[in-house]
Amino acid sequence: MDKYSFLNAAHTAYFADLYDQYLENPDSVEPSWRAFFQGFDFGSESVGSDDYVVETNAGEKATAQVPEHVQKEFQVVKLIDGYRNRGHLFTKTNPVRARRQYEPTLALENFGLSNSDLDTEFDAGDILGIGKQSLRKIIEHLESIYCDAIGVEYMYIRNPKEIQWIQDQLNINDNQPNFSAEEKKHILKKLNEAVSFESFLHTKYVGQKRFSLEGNESLIPALDSLIENAAKKGVKEFVMGMAHRGRLSTLTNIFGKSAEDIFSEFDGKDYEQEVFDGDVKYHLGWTSNRKTEGGHDINLNIAPNPSHLETVGAVVEGIVRAKQDHKYKDDPSQVLPIIVHGDAAIAGQGVVYEVVQMANLDGYKTNGTIHIVVNNQIGFTTNYLDGRSSTYCTDVGKVTLSPVLHVNADDAEAVVHAMLFALHFRMTFKRDVFIDLLGYRKYGHNEGDEPRFTQPKLYKAISKHQNPRDIYAEKLIADGVISDDYVSKLEKDYKEKLEENLEDSRKIDKTVITPFMQDEWENYHNVIEDKMIQDIDTTYSREGLAKITKVISNLPEDKKFIRKIERLVQSRQTMFDENKLDWAMAEHLAYGTLLEEGYDVRMSGQDVERGTFSHRHAVVKVEDSEEEILLLNQISEKQGNFYIYNSLLSEYGVVGFDYGYAMASPKTLTIWEAQFGDFSNGAQIMLDQYISAAEDKWKLQNGLVMLLPHGYEGQGAEHSSARMERYLQLCAKDNMFVMDCTTPANMYHLLRKQMKAEFRKPLIIFTPKSLLRHPLVVSTVDEFANGSFKMVIDDETIKADDAKTLVFVTGKFYYDLLEERGQLERKDVALVRVEQLFPLPAEQIKAMIKKYSKAKDIVWAQEEPRNMGAYSHMLMHLDEAKTFRAATRRPYGAPAAGSAVRSKKRHQEVIDFVFDKSKDNQQR
Repeated sequence: MDKYSFLNAAHTAYFADLYDQYLENPDSVEPSWRAFFQGFDFGSESVGSDDYVVETNAGEKATAQVPEHVQKEFQVVKLIDGYRNRGHLFTKTNPVRARRQYEPTLALENFGLSNSDLDTEFDAGDILGIGKQSLRKIIEHLESIYCDAIGVEYMYIRNPKEIQWIQDQLNINDNQPNFSAEEKKHILKKLNEAVSFESFLHTKYVGQKRFSLEGNESLIPALDSLIENAAKKGVKEFVMGMAHRGRLSTLTNIFGKSAEDIFSEFDGKDYEQEVFDGDVKYHLGWTSNRKTEGGHDINLNIAPNPSHLETVGAVVEGIVRAKQDHKYKDDPSQVLPIIVHGDAAIAGQGVVYEVVQMANLDGYKTNGTIHIVVNNQIGFTTNYLDGRSSTYCTDVGKVTLSPVLHVNADDAEAVVHAMLFALHFRMTFKRDVFIDLLGYRKYGHNEGDEPRFTQPKLYKAISKHQNPRDIYAEKLIADGVISDDYVSKLEKDYKEKLEENLEDSRKIDKTVITPFMQDEWENYHNVIEDKMIQDIDTTYSREGLAKITKVISNLPEDKKFIRKIERLVQSRQTMFDENKLDWAMAEHLAYGTLLEEGYDVRMSGQDVERGTFSHRHAVVKVEDSEEEILLLNQISEKQGNFYIYNSLLSEYGVVGFDYGYAMASPKTLTIWEAQFGDFSNGAQIMLDQYISAAEDKWKLQNGLVMLLPHGYEGQGAEHSSARMERYLQLCAKDNMFVMDCTTPANMYHLLRKQMKAEFRKPLIIFTPKSLLRHPLVVSTVDEFANGSFKMVIDDETIKADDAKTLVFVTGKFYYDLLEERGQLERKDVALVRVEQLFPLPAEQIKAMIKKYSKAKDIVWAQEEPRNMGAYSHMLMHLDEAKTFRAATRRPYGAPAAGSAVRSKKRHQEVIDFVFDKSKDNQQR
């Protein structure tokens, strides 16, 4: 026996409670326990090997000799603990495969018990809420709870209240479903829809990819029950993310998308609009408003997704958080995120971990997500044993100590029962919960694939296996719930409706794509390139700017702050008074003015509250308490909300989240800032599949702003370039803005322009590092108040007729060239800044060439290597650029040299070549 505790805290509590009961009334406990407690010896210093020590709830420790019957009680408690901790390993949850064998088993001998104890009654039954019972009854109870069609993992949870709540729920009806006859018929109805829909498509569209749900059809009644019951608990909106497997059935049978529309997509018709190119049918999103059978009005959303599995999860969480922030602040649980995973994907894709880690963070939490794994035990052709090292595909859920339920997908009632448990847990504790729906995949990865090449044994079993509807129907017939012909009539009626939809769809010439979340985007329009380059009024009164400056320049007088911070905040007023506004003031005043106009602002990313380079200080900490002060939330009573959050150290997940946030909230200036610009390539999938392509594929606008610190300052290969060329290569027609601003005023107007427009496009801004405090990088108050965004900035210091060389440049490199020109005292070199790289202001650039017509030497200058930066972009989008002299570093594999000396040398050589073309032979 352990010397100072029972086998675990649960046992200690049980026996301590029993002992406290004995102290209060000795006659209230069973005689054998009374005799045991009468032998307790408080304060004993020596404890023998046969003694047991218990600490009561009052904190007293006592020792006693342990009689044999009490030792047996301990063994039964160990057995109960064994089922709670490991029962999930011995369930009946796999419909087509034998379960793997795990050791040690739950055999009696592993707990110091034997068959001769089966009819002995034990008080340990009290732990289960069934009172004193025979060991046989206790085991039957445990088998029913932990080892039937549902396996539950939860004993790693560290909150005793949650553990007790789960155990109380599991004890109800021995964790077995208990549905009424009508509820059972409804489950069968939804199962029939799932089975019949897939079989209908299989016969009408032979060989076409549809990524059927067959083998996991019980997902449909589970989702149906989840939505109905969540609505009863006050949930108003649902946002789901799921991949292709089963998506079409979910869209039709849960979200209410017309089968007619899906048939049109199967027929491959063209779209009614030219503005976008569309996507395959099992990637499209959908939004609908409907009334539940219980009479509750709900909003349903299924987010569009690419083939890149698990990417949509981060987007869903962002959408949900935006809805919660703007519509349900008092009770965020009224929006429910549901993420449907595949077993191979949830185990293999790293973004899942990133999203799970967000679950309890202030800037990203959504009051609990219901994760559902459609587990077909195979990833394309890869067996599950080759797809993960963990026991379960859902083990990532243990990161947040979330409960996991493993369910046999063939047992429709168990699946619905588990889903209702998950919903109840989420609504009670506002935390994530995982359901592992163990089924199979009837066909190959798609319907044209041959799975027997790689899993012949498994698919031999699957070919003989009944579908879940027929299994459930047989059970209901046997129980007398339905008649023999009930299912055939259900199937006939449903398929007749599908036939009508099919006939109607073939009368329509073109496919109409319903916009995702159309209500949120009611007053915004899809626009093409010519609208993107039109001027937008971004002026704001000087008096208004002065008012905002006063607020953001004064910290609370009754709180103590680090002196350096006090001076920094006060300097904002000084800059305004001296008419020299820097980059930080451009940001603060852009945010402040937008907030005053009723927009919200959200910024997240690594270290954004202070700023990687300590320029922003949007959050100021009180010195002695670390209380957070956000001055931008103190401008006025009617202002919008300013949200800013330091993110977890993630790019992929956080960019996905913020993209989703911007998708659901076009009236919020949503910003993600990279710690250094090149770190954004950790989110490359988001850039390629969503940010650059979503409007083209899904008719989705999005106003996400990405701030990417960029500039060559000798910091090496990883902290110099934001990989400008990558973004520019993604640019096409009208899909996004790409900017490289050089003045605070231009940055200020650009951020305001992003919100004042009647459309939304992703905005990529290459932001400065050394320029944040450069003495020349300042703007006047009047440039803020009465100016506008300038796509091209002319050189006002050079007379056009005097210019022999015209240099086009972008970003921070302009100031390096400006300094050199001053040192050389050159009055014949004009430096023209291209602030907007896409859509490229070609006409304005041509106007500059015409203005400086006497300059026979036209240069494109960049600090990046020739195979990077904007040079190739200029060649593609501006014919005149083909005649420009390119002043760049030579092509390199890495963006910059690691040696500060070498980097400085190469940088200077590019500068020298701008002003003297005879130096072209230098090794740059």
